[in-house]
Amino acid sequence: MKKTILFIGVLSLILTGCAAKTAKILTPDEAKTKAGDYINNVLLEGNPDYKAEVTSVTEENGIYKVMVKINDREIDSYMTKDGGKFFDRTFDMNQKNEGDASQPAAGQQSIQTVNTKAAKPTVEVFVMSHCPYGTQIEKGIIPAIETLGDKVDFKVKFCDYAMHGQTELTEQLTQYCIQKNEPAKLIAYLKCFLGTSGDAAGSAQCVKDNKINESKLKSCVSSTDKQYKVNSGFADKSTWLNGSYPKFDIFKADNEKYGVKGSPTLVINGEVISASRDSDSLLKTICTSFETQPGECQAQLSSESPSAGFGYNAGGSDSGATCN
Repeated sequence: MKKTILFIGVLSLILTGCAAKTAKILTPDEAKTKAGDYINNVLLEGNPDYKAEVTSVTEENGIYKVMVKINDREIDSYMTKDGGKFFDRTFDMNQKNEGDASQPAAGQQSIQTVNTKAAKPTVEVFVMSHCPYGTQIEKGIIPAIETLGDKVDFKVKFCDYAMHGQTELTEQLTQYCIQKNEPAKLIAYLKCFLGTSGDAAGSAQCVKDNKINESKLKSCVSSTDKQYKVNSGFADKSTWLNGSYPKFDIFKADNEKYGVKGSPTLVINGEVISASRDSDSLLKTICTSFETQPGECQAQLSSESPSAGFGYNAGGSDSGATCN
């Protein structure tokens, strides 16, 4: 009988919302030890032919990237910095040939039917701008939205707290104001920004390249910042959620309305929807929400999962992971 390690099985995919919890942060060495113990003593228990070695632990976008070597195979994995959750793709331990058809596809499609239909569906994706899984779904959904065009009402929204520092707060203000002032330019800006390293210089260049009105953008960012106390809240840690993360309250009401389950959370016609993060799955999922599907729904887009994080690297693992 084949033995499969389901790394994502230790990650709850039905999370408790964007509410952060205070927890002890592990050092990379502590994380390395804990991950190694868990893989060998729990995931590989009863399989003496396999031995896991954690070769490195590095911080990446607010979580730990864990490089795991099992016999002669290396796997990119991730764990939260408090050591509470460890996740990656499903991996067949008996698979020795990458071309063997018995290997589960990392980007296997998952399509959920939207029960509420609309002539013009509303598609909302809640993310944190620097969450690697938020950027992953954005890279996947953009081709679907470009295909459907004005046949859907698409919005990028944000969780009500930020996990990735002031850079994230600043970028979310920028994206909010582009969407508010020049919505037709948001997709082009996002496509550009997702291809950068996610820093301020990359954002500024994408604003320039897409001819976004910088004066109007600056004014909007300033007024929105004051209205929602974004940067003043960042400076005052007494306002942080459980003392851990600064708040970002622009879409707080929507977070509460939909019971947002972390970054990313996809909402279509008011329903929280699960779907694979490749473009074809997202297009097909959105198309189930039409009263009458348009011809664009017949398009065949890429079924390869985008990479998590910034940059357009080839391929990615669709583990269903979230920042929460």
